[in-house]
Amino acid sequence: MKHSRNSSLSPLPRKRFLDNTLSYFSTILIASLLGTYLDLYFVGKNMYEFPIRPFSTIFSINIAFTMVGLPLLTWMFLFLMNRLNRWKRLVLIFTLSIMGPAIEKMSEEGGFFFHSEKWSHSYSFFGYFLFLIIIWFVFKWCNRGNKEPPFYHF
Repeated sequence: MKHSRNSSLSPLPRKRFLDNTLSYFSTILIASLLGTYLDLYFVGKNMYEFPIRPFSTIFSINIAFTMVGLPLLTWMFLFLMNRLNRWKRLVLIFTLSIMGPAIEKMSEEGGFFFHSEKWSHSYSFFGYFLFLIIIWFVFKWCNRGNKEPPFYHF
């Protein structure tokens, strides 16, 4: 609907739906690729394995998680992060980073995931922390338009 010249109301700001959707899609794609390559690297180094996985004769990683689980979790993460202020974002990233090793331990107990004896769960904490920060910066970079770099607005 067109804004009337005689109206005393200010026009509504235009939503950038397509831009926002593309930035979500781009970030989710990068997160899935990064997660897949990290899994392939650590499985190749025998740091962990996925004993129960779809297409186990073809893939050495759990491809269902990287193609379905990781994109959904990334979308939820970005959705939440986009609605929080700076300090709450840091708390969310820290909380999710702490939850990562706990979820890994539950997955080990369920037989879905095994770590080698060389693995320390502190690696998982720092890995998730770094991964989430990178994903957030990629998302902010995709949304920046002609603004300053994303690390100015954590």
